Amino acid sequence: MQSSAIIPHYFPNLTEKQLKQFADLGPLYKEWNDKINVISRKDIDNLYVNHVLHSLGIAKVISFMPNADVLDVGTGGGFPGVPLAILFPQTKFHLVDSIGKKITVVKEVCQGLGLTNVLAEQNRAEQLKKKYDFIVSRAVTQMQEFHGWVSAKVKDKSLHTLDNGILYLKGGDLDEEMYKLKRPYSLYDLQTFFGEDFFATKKVVYMPL
Repeated sequence: MQSSAIIPHYFPNLTEKQLKQFADLGPLYKEWNDKINVISRKDIDNLYVNHVLHSLGIAKVISFMPNADVLDVGTGGGFPGVPLAILFPQTKFHLVDSIGKKITVVKEVCQGLGLTNVLAEQNRAEQLKKKYDFIVSRAVTQMQEFHGWVSAKVKDKSLHTLDNGILYLKGGDLDEEMYKLKRPYSLYDLQTFFGEDFFATKKVVYMPL
């Protein structure tokens, strides 16, 4: 498995507690993935680049405020929510997925890391009543469909440098997909921030709502 040292290389101001949490993250996922497969066997060896650092690409676009509410839709094994929760310990993260076994892994990993700012729940975004400052996700579906799920879940008042909205991790050519929505958006190329080949086509899509 890759070393967690790649995280402080790109995020040099981590506390000792955060460094330990990121170091513990890999072994915890390896242990739980052996019991409940949420990450492909091949990909677990590339956890720190393909999952953890990829998730933290959102943190190169925005720094979440203390007490902000962030929803992670279709979190799977906990990405991008868990790495972001380590990086922003005073921000409240709500991680939802429709598949119960994935949420079981998320809960166990969060407990193992001592994360107290994460609520993990088996649920669908459409069924949630609460509103959030930002909604994050890793390419769970086409943006048009995703927008339909979450467009009514965003708070009116913005506290951040970016207006409240969606921060979506996606790869490849997004022009046609985004054109269908006919809404303003911004793209951030992750290769601007990270040097690994994995990020050559990876982007953060930001859409204010």
